[in-house]
Amino acid sequence: MAGLGWISAIIVGGLAGWAASTIMKANTGLIANVILGIVGAILANFLLRLIGIFASPTWIAQGLVGLIGACIIIWGARQLRGR
Repeated sequence: MAGLGWISAIIVGGLAGWAASTIMKANTGLIANVILGIVGAILANFLLRLIGIFASPTWIAQGLVGLIGACIIIWGARQLRGR
């Protein structure tokens, strides 16, 4: 998460991962939520930059990007498992 410190990235990642697991009805724990949110934000920021969109390094923008990325990761994991 560009522009956020480590503690902020963990908090925002946890919130984004929790929201994504709630939306996608995935049963994940606290650590998995934080990882989903942070990795999701990295993935979504990368994908957005490919099409020329740069997310602001603020809590809200990175939270939304993390939410979108975490949903993509959950969806992809389900596709790989054949669910």
